[in-house]
Amino acid sequence: MLGGMGRFVKTGQKVVIKPNMSFASAASLGTNTHPEVVAALVRMCRDAGAASVLVLDNPLAPAEQCIERSGIRTACAEFGDIVQAPTAERFYRELDIDGAQQMTANTFLRDALDADVLIAAPTAKSHSSTGVSLGLKGMMGLIRQRGVMHSRYDLDTAIVDLNTKLRAALTVIDGTYVLTTGGPGGPGKVMQENTVIASADPVAADACAVESFEWYGRRFAARQVSHIRLAHERGLGSMDLSTRAVARVTL
Repeated sequence: MLGGMGRFVKTGQKVVIKPNMSFASAASLGTNTHPEVVAALVRMCRDAGAASVLVLDNPLAPAEQCIERSGIRTACAEFGDIVQAPTAERFYRELDIDGAQQMTANTFLRDALDADVLIAAPTAKSHSSTGVSLGLKGMMGLIRQRGVMHSRYDLDTAIVDLNTKLRAALTVIDGTYVLTTGGPGGPGKVMQENTVIASADPVAADACAVESFEWYGRRFAARQVSHIRLAHERGLGSMDLSTRAVARVTL
């Protein structure tokens, strides 16, 4: 419906897929991206002619536990050793963020910087600091110094700064199990929505996820989420879904 993966991935390109893989728990708890969603994206990229596809996240829990218990390594096993959770300093490179309002530099995962195509593949979940954690917020898993975003800067502004450097060509939000409270790590209320939201516009994708699901027992408009509103205002995409053609398919 978006034109096929060939719209985003060309023959010979290097692709990085960034799921939520930060917690040592199954997708049914709503904290990690469903492994079937990740495996489907890898397969589409391979079929589109990608030279390489890596599935990367800098986890919050022990890396091996996250990779295994999330089910993502098993789901992608047919494609080789492509699911990785690098934490050592040598895997990162410090770079300035041109045009940033607050966070003017950070240490970025080298493979993410070197990729021709970056695909955001978060799960839809709540977050105690930012209200929700979706595609824009999920880019924090591709840097090493996440703590400074909480302690040194306004977190929502820093998220937008980060996304000026790490721009997802495609955002695919997994709404199979939506963690509507208790995020990002749970436990909390999980709603099985069996929904996937995809867009070439990362702001629109996040806005659609906010307005598609119930959060904390109520409904919210996208503009009520600070980093989504700021990303819209800084031109990273549009949160105004009334200007977008939203196509829905029920299987």
